Amino acid sequence: MSDSPQLVDRFGRVISYLRISVTDRCDFRCVYCMDEEMQFIPRSELLSYEEITRIATAFSDLGVSKIRITGGEPLTRHGIESLFIQLGQLENVKDLTLTTNGSQLARYAQKLKHAGVTRINISLDTLKTERFKALTRTGKLQQTLDGIDVALACGFNKLKLNAVIMRDSNDDEVNALVDYAIAKEMDISFIEEMPLGEIAHDRALSFYSSNDVLEEIQKEKQLQAVPEKTGGPSRYYQIDNTNTRIGLISPHSHNFCDDCNRVRLTSEGLLLLCLGQEHSIDLRQILRDGASNDELRQAIINSMQIKPKGHDFNLKAQPIILRHMSATGG
Repeated sequence: MSDSPQLVDRFGRVISYLRISVTDRCDFRCVYCMDEEMQFIPRSELLSYEEITRIATAFSDLGVSKIRITGGEPLTRHGIESLFIQLGQLENVKDLTLTTNGSQLARYAQKLKHAGVTRINISLDTLKTERFKALTRTGKLQQTLDGIDVALACGFNKLKLNAVIMRDSNDDEVNALVDYAIAKEMDISFIEEMPLGEIAHDRALSFYSSNDVLEEIQKEKQLQAVPEKTGGPSRYYQIDNTNTRIGLISPHSHNFCDDCNRVRLTSEGLLLLCLGQEHSIDLRQILRDGASNDELRQAIINSMQIKPKGHDFNLKAQPIILRHMSATGG
């Protein structure tokens, strides 16, 4: 394969980052992500691990150097460690990462490290036991906290917390979450709630912006903006006299589309060219129609021509995208 970038969209953006959802199922039912009762994709319609590896290999051949495994909750899919082992062997992939709710980390962290996972993002929206149960509907806070501790002991390059803050729900815990991150010497990103799928609450009323988060933190901490990028949409701030950075992911208040470098593969094989749009191609169908490796790579190259300039999230409208966040993979 050529060393020059081969995945360049119509707007000159080079695609170097692939997010792969391996399942839409999860052992939590977080209120901003899912309905309490969900209809999941039949397991027969999921990409096999062999198909995922083949697609990931094609992206690696085309210059993608970062792959993130997401869900749903990826660690609930049976045999998931075999996929990480395969992906960890892709020579061109320098950053193999995972997003998880942490519930299974105590069981899997050491296996993930051995497989070649470099970094893990762990969702943690509250440090209060009853609130954790209310927000996740099914989760146990201590199980996630124990998973974080096990993962920290394994020596990954970086562990980071992700928190979705909602007004009148957990907005009173912004600084408590920051203090927890400081104590664990972890970074933490605060993510504005995204309008994907129908859920039980009004997102316009629960919306808590990155500016609100920043203002709350600055009441207690001194922050310095840092220019470093990690291949994602976060804006980062260093907390003075700590090893912790604050990341702000702001799909509404600070649109991050201009330098988008990523695409998403859903668990049933749709290559989504944008989180907030429906532009996609069906890679599962291409594979199951017998495409050669060259034909698969060419289909991926061709898909760059339909990657849109950006999303148009509108909290006051009905969801633009009816699929839930769990079906997209973040």
